[in-house]
Amino acid sequence: MATFISVPLKKSSEVELVKPLSKFVTATYPTGEDQAEYIRSVEELNKLRKSALGRPLDKHESSLEILLRYYDQLCAVEPKFPFSENQNHVTHDTLIKNKLCLTFTWKDAFDKGSLFGGSVKLGTGAFGHIKDTVLSALNREPTMDISPETVGTLSLIMLAQAQEVFFLKATSDKMKDAIIAKLANQAADFYSDAFKQCQYKENLPKEVLPVLAAKHCIMQANAELHQSILAKQKKHFGEEIARLQHASELVKTVASRYDEYVSVKDLSDKISRALTAAKKDNDFIYHDRVPEVKDLEHIGKAALVKATTITPPLSAKFTDLFEKMVPMAVQQSMSVYSQRKAETVNRLVGTMREATNLCNGVLASLNLPAALEDLSGDSIPQSIIEKAHAIVQQGGLQSIEQLIRDLPELLTRNREILDESLKMLDDEESTDSELRSKFIQRWNRNPSGDLYKPLRAEGGNFRSVLDKAVQADQVVRERYNAHCEMIALLCKPEAELTAAIPSANPAKTLQGSEVVSVLRSQLSQLEVVKREREVLETEIKGVTFDMSSSFLTALAQDGAINEEALSMSQLDQSYGSYSQRVQASLRSQEELLGNVQASHQEFSSLKQSNSEANDREEVLKKLASAHDSYIEITSNLREGTKFYNDLTEILLKFQNKCSDIVFARKTERDELLKDLQQSIAREPSAPSFSVPAYQTNPTPTATLPTPAPRTVFVSSQSQLGGSSLQPNQRVALFQ
Repeated sequence: MATFISVPLKKSSEVELVKPLSKFVTATYPTGEDQAEYIRSVEELNKLRKSALGRPLDKHESSLEILLRYYDQLCAVEPKFPFSENQNHVTHDTLIKNKLCLTFTWKDAFDKGSLFGGSVKLGTGAFGHIKDTVLSALNREPTMDISPETVGTLSLIMLAQAQEVFFLKATSDKMKDAIIAKLANQAADFYSDAFKQCQYKENLPKEVLPVLAAKHCIMQANAELHQSILAKQKKHFGEEIARLQHASELVKTVASRYDEYVSVKDLSDKISRALTAAKKDNDFIYHDRVPEVKDLEHIGKAALVKATTITPPLSAKFTDLFEKMVPMAVQQSMSVYSQRKAETVNRLVGTMREATNLCNGVLASLNLPAALEDLSGDSIPQSIIEKAHAIVQQGGLQSIEQLIRDLPELLTRNREILDESLKMLDDEESTDSELRSKFIQRWNRNPSGDLYKPLRAEGGNFRSVLDKAVQADQVVRERYNAHCEMIALLCKPEAELTAAIPSANPAKTLQGSEVVSVLRSQLSQLEVVKREREVLETEIKGVTFDMSSSFLTALAQDGAINEEALSMSQLDQSYGSYSQRVQASLRSQEELLGNVQASHQEFSSLKQSNSEANDREEVLKKLASAHDSYIEITSNLREGTKFYNDLTEILLKFQNKCSDIVFARKTERDELLKDLQQSIAREPSAPSFSVPAYQTNPTPTATLPTPAPRTVFVSSQSQLGGSSLQPNQRVALFQ
C-alpha cells in the first residue's frame, strides 16, 4: 500500500511579541494587578509560540497538543489586541500567517499521527479552513502553495485519505466484506474527485497525480475484491470471477503505469490467487456464466468522513491566557460608554452647581443672610465670620494665587507634547511625499497622509480641548481679579475686618418682626436644598455599572456591538431617576428664591434706610460674593490642574502612538529604499540598440573580388592561428 501524501510544513518567521503587546497593555490598562497579570500572560504567549514553532515537530500527541493550544490562543487573542497597520504592534498579516503556518503544521501532525483517532477527520478540514477563512483575511495575493485552487485540491486529497483510513481500520478489524467494499468504493470516488481537481499541476509535486490515480485504482480493486467474496457467499460464481478479473486489470494498470510510486504486489498476488481458485472451481464444478463488467451491479458507498469545521478551541486542555481581557470591540465600546457616562454625570452635576451658584449669587445680591444677622449695625455678621474662616482654612489668597501660577506651566507642557507629536507626523509625511514624487509609481506603499488621518483628527481634538481650556482659564482669572480685593479682606484678622466694614444705625426693632422669621425660615429651606444637592452629587458620581458583560453578550449573539443603543439604554436606566431628582431640586429652588425675594422686599421697606446702612450693606454683599467666588474659583482651578495632569498622560500615550507608527514607517521606508536601490542597480544603464551592419560585417571592396575557398592538407606540425591540427586534417581556408 502506498504511503499517504503529506504536505511540507509552512514555516513562520520570528516575530517580536513581548515588547509591542506589553507596551499596549501598559498604555491601555492602569497600573495594578490586572496589568501585571496581562504582562505575565504576554510572556507566557511568547513561550508557547517558541514551543509550538521554534523547534522541529515531534511525531507525538503531546506535540500536537502544543500546536492546538497555540492556535487556540491566537484565535482567542486576535480580537483583544489591535493588529493593524497604523500601530506598531504585530501586524494583522503576521498573525494570519502564524495561524496559516499552524494550520499547515498541525494538519501535517494529523497526517502523520494516530490514523485511527478523531484527529484525522479534523485534519481534512484544515485546508478547507485555509480556503474559506484565512485567505479572505489576507490583504495581499496569496502565494501559489496557498492559492484557493491548491488548498481546495489538498482538502479533497485529505478527505480521500481519511476515508482510506477507515477502510484500513475496517480491514484490520475484519469487518464484513459488504461494509469494507462500500468503504473502499467511496474512497475510490474521493480519490477520483481529487485527481480531477488537480488540473493546476504546477502547484503540486509531480508525484501527487500518479499517486492519486494509483490510489483510485487500488481502492476500486479492493472494492471489487471484497464484493467478489460477497458474491461467492451468495453462490454467484460468475459474478465473483468477473469482479476478480476487473480487480486484476486494475492492479495491472497500477503496476504498469505507477510502479515507481506505488507497490501493489501483495494486493495483486491476493487477487491472482482468488481468481485462479474461482476459475478452477467454476470450470470443473459450477460452470456459471461470467457476466460483462458493465452488467455487474454497482457497489454501494459508505462515506464516514467529511471536512470537519475548524472551530476553536481545538484543544481540550486550552485555557485562555487573557481570559480577563475583553476583545478590542468591547474595549472601544467601553471607552465610548465611559465618555457618554462622564458627559451624563458632568451634565447633571454641572446643572446642580449652576443652580447653587445662581442661588448664592441671588442671596449675595440681597445681602442674605448677613442682613438678618446685622440688625445691630456695628458687629460682623456671623455668616461673614464663618466665610472668612472657611477661606483661611483653604489657604487663603496665597493658595489660590499658587494655583493660578501653575496653570500656564501645565498648559505649556501639554502644548509642547502635542506639537512634538504632530511634528513627527509632519516630518515623516514630508519625507514620504518627497520620495513618492521622486520614485512615482515605484513608491508602492500607502501614503503617510492616509495612515495619519485618524491620528491627526485625534490631535485636532486635543488642540481644540486645549484652546477651550485656555478660554476657561481666562474667565477664572478675570473673576479672581474682580474679587481679589474682598478675598484679601476676608483673609485679614477679625479686628481688621471689623474696621473695614462701615457701621450703621441700629435696626433692633426688626429683630422680632414676622418678616425676619419668614426670611430665616426660607433661607433655612434653601440650605436644605443645597445640602441635598451635595448628597445627590455624591450619589451620581458613585453610580457604577459594568457594561463589559452586556457588550460581550451582544458581540457573541450578533457578531457586532450596537454601542449607542446599549449605552443609552443603560444610562437612562441608571441616571433617569437622578435626572428627575435634579429637576425637582431646581423647581424647589426657583419657588423658594421667588419667596425670598418677595420677603426681602418687605424687609427692606421696613428697615431704616440711610447712606451708612447702604454702604455697610454693599460691603457685606461684596464680602459674601467674594467668599462664593473664592470657593468656586478654587474648585475650578483644582479641576483645571487635575485636567491638565490627566491630559498630560493622555498626550504622552498619543505621543507614543505617533512615535511607534513613525518608527514603523521609517523601517518600512528604509527597506523599500534598499529594494529600490538594488532594483535600479540591476537595470541597464541605457536602452538596448542595434549595431549598424557595416560595423559587424565589413563589406569587401568592389575592386577585390571574393576568392573561392580551396581545400589543402596540412601536416601535424603546421600551425593555423596558433591551433594544432591533426595529421591529414582538411581545413578550408579563406583568403
